[in-house]
Amino acid sequence: MINSKPLPSFGLALTPIVVMFALLAVGYGILGLRIEVLLLISAAITGCIAWKIGYSWEEIINAIVEKLAKAMPVILILISVGGLIASWMVSGTIPYMVYWGLKVITPEYILIAAFFVTSVVSLCTGTSWGSAGTVGVALMGVAAGLNVSLAAAAGAVVSGAYFGDKISPLSDSTNFAPVVSGTTLYVHIQHMLYTTIPGFVIASVVFFFAGQNADISSVSEPEKVMQISLGLESLYHFNILLIIPPVMILWGALTKKPVLPLMLSASVIAIVLGIILQDFTLKQGFQAYVEGFNVSMFSENGHNIHGLVPDVANLLNRGGLFSMMGTILLVFCAFSFAGILSLIGALNVVLSKFLHAIRTTGQLISSTIVATIIVVSTTSDGKLALLIPGELFQDAYRKMGLDTKNLSRTIEDAGTIIEPLVPWTSAGIYMASTLGVPTLDYLPWAIQCYTGIIFALIYGFTGFCIAKVEPEKSEDKATDKCSEMPIVESK
Repeated sequence: MINSKPLPSFGLALTPIVVMFALLAVGYGILGLRIEVLLLISAAITGCIAWKIGYSWEEIINAIVEKLAKAMPVILILISVGGLIASWMVSGTIPYMVYWGLKVITPEYILIAAFFVTSVVSLCTGTSWGSAGTVGVALMGVAAGLNVSLAAAAGAVVSGAYFGDKISPLSDSTNFAPVVSGTTLYVHIQHMLYTTIPGFVIASVVFFFAGQNADISSVSEPEKVMQISLGLESLYHFNILLIIPPVMILWGALTKKPVLPLMLSASVIAIVLGIILQDFTLKQGFQAYVEGFNVSMFSENGHNIHGLVPDVANLLNRGGLFSMMGTILLVFCAFSFAGILSLIGALNVVLSKFLHAIRTTGQLISSTIVATIIVVSTTSDGKLALLIPGELFQDAYRKMGLDTKNLSRTIEDAGTIIEPLVPWTSAGIYMASTLGVPTLDYLPWAIQCYTGIIFALIYGFTGFCIAKVEPEKSEDKATDKCSEMPIVESK
């Protein structure tokens, strides 16, 4: 069905976007109001604009429902993550990884270790969510046991998780960006290295030296680490079989198995392991899966938990389907606003306006970055943040004699990697919920996630590492100033 409603004027299209940013900046940033209410107010204002243009209430509510329907896979994954974490507590999987992490990793190296480990896992699997939800959760437990700043540890995990997600050929976003930008996968990955590797080096240096800083890592006394280790040993029967659930998840990520069945299967196996190895009952396993794991469950099985240090309970009491309900509410509020915004076509109007003011390469790169951040912030959808700017800016890049791999690199730098830094996006909600640290707390430490934008801007205004298309050979050859070598691309 063709939409016959007129597009809003630029001022009208810009209004809901400005209002949302203003409400969040003042209401959330300064007054500390709940994000959910602010997003609902933004949705209501956008709904009034839609009604003014001529949309009926039925069309508005259908747009919201359609947006939420598309988000349902993400919502189901978020819910399943809560159950997965609880089931891994029942089996002893996460405590087992934390136990060995406490023995192997010292406080001064936990940040750099968290960054490197999640980088390797995400690079091999192509999934930032899977990396954070498996080894990331375990590393957060190690950080808690070592008295290391949880915000810094979460930033290291998120940085590492998105390093691999950004350049792995197994990543869906890495495959999607070149498709919508008019280039090819491995050309895109090669060009991404120019902004990704410098960010990786900077993050590595920061995490290494931050770990040596007493202000960042309040070094835990050996006695306390020993108390936590002994506490875990007294509660669980550790066995190498406990690594089966995370190995299963990582195998599924590598082989591109469906996420939900994989997570549910890993949860079932974890509960079975908990029954066999940890003497929990099936009822306790199901209770933990729904309501969250609690250390008091051990007392029901005859364990004495009164002598445990508080850190053990803080480590173990987490997860459950119920723990994600607040997260799901935030998703509903964010996508209500995004659904109405998409209905009236406000983003297309605003982004089209950018194209008329562009005169230089630096302005084009800057406009692409701003447009992509606007899309990811207003739609809460990482895929749309690649799709919309990728489609709108292609011709502009070609007209300025720039290869479209510059476009694919820029939208990944400003879209895929920025998404976990926005509290109301799916990625921001997932990372905060899974790692147990608010998005804005770990944001300064997620160095890998924002250095890409910095280097993209530097390259845009200096012309360094900007691939240009030779006019007479525009169909098959581009010159990359980073290598000064002609790069042949397959179309």
